[in-house]
Amino acid sequence: MNNMPANTGWIWFKEGVGLFRKQPAALTTLLFANILFAAVVGVIPVLSVATNVLIPSLSMAVMMACLMIENGQRVTPAVLLTGFRQPVLLRLCKVGLIYVAAWLVLGLLERVLVDPAIYQQIPQSLEMKDAQQAQVPFGAMLTLMFIRTMYIVTLIALAFAAPLAYWQQMGPGKAVFYSFFAVFRNLRVFLVLLLSWFGIMFAVFMTLLILLGGGKAAFVAVTWVAFLFMLLLQCALYAAYRHIFGKPADSDAKPVDLSK
Repeated sequence: MNNMPANTGWIWFKEGVGLFRKQPAALTTLLFANILFAAVVGVIPVLSVATNVLIPSLSMAVMMACLMIENGQRVTPAVLLTGFRQPVLLRLCKVGLIYVAAWLVLGLLERVLVDPAIYQQIPQSLEMKDAQQAQVPFGAMLTLMFIRTMYIVTLIALAFAAPLAYWQQMGPGKAVFYSFFAVFRNLRVFLVLLLSWFGIMFAVFMTLLILLGGGKAAFVAVTWVAFLFMLLLQCALYAAYRHIFGKPADSDAKPVDLSK
């Protein structure tokens, strides 16, 4: 876990985009499959917690797909089962329980600090033409953005736990420990990565809002772009993993050039 210059974060982002460009259809299909799985499971209240427990297993599908793309292999639907095979499934579920604990803490914090009415005000404000009527309280938006940022920070801090448990066969506690300190020791690099990612995503959001002029169409477009950028972030995190911990020795295929 060597310290790296801050601009490495931008390199990670570019490599993540490079991975996506190699097989965009396959990675987008994985994204939709994960969203569909989470939506179906989330319909059943008793099983909704399982979505968070299975986040490490679901994320390993994208991680493995990135490795396959780097190795010049074609990503197939079978990659969806990467994190659901024994004996690794049990380790990944234990990592998922740590995710659940983190979500519970952040969820309680959001419930205490954020007015539930703001979730209705945001889409309504996009449909209103009167700027004064459409205005959402700045303090409430700032608080909501802070909470959402904390979710992303938590995801980043735990991002390497699943691949460490899968590829290096670490126990859940050890994997979370190494993941957290890998991020902590390279905090400036991850800050550059997140700023690059968020800056470009924000620019795309603003462009869509200007072109579509607000309304439901803009809201839907922004939502799907947000999902797409979450996928790009996952690809960038694979690039970060291989820079910090080394490339997983999972295939002997010839690697491709991600800079093109």
